[in-house]
Amino acid sequence: MMEGFLKVEDVLENYTTAIYEKDVEKFLSMYSPEVHIYDCWGNWESKGISSWKENVVDWFNGLSEDGFLLNVEFNDQIVEENSDLAFVHCAVTFAAHQEDSSEKIRQITNRFTYGLKKVNGSWVIAHEHSSLPINMETGKGIFNLR
Repeated sequence: MMEGFLKVEDVLENYTTAIYEKDVEKFLSMYSPEVHIYDCWGNWESKGISSWKENVVDWFNGLSEDGFLLNVEFNDQIVEENSDLAFVHCAVTFAAHQEDSSEKIRQITNRFTYGLKKVNGSWVIAHEHSSLPINMETGKGIFNLR
């Protein structure tokens, strides 16, 4: 595991590999202990790393039980940063593949916004917000825009 995330892009790369590997500690290593997250699944708000960890453990365990590997791809990524703060917005595609056959089972693209801060020379996510567009007639999320 890395000693720290020297570039914002290092955080995003860690996000991708930690999810694919279903490595909870590696995934959580890029978050501030005081992280505040608005998620578009289940428990839609997490305050603090222990609350977020519960969601991540459940997510990764569900992937393991289903026999899925999750490929993550960042699209339309915009990074704005200064020496101590960074802001990222992008579309993130999650594609579930069957572990034993690599067959793609499903795919979803969410919109993400990350607020990062530098702590002891390393970038960490202090705030994360994910969302899906909503069909105003049905009130349901639109999952297949990409």
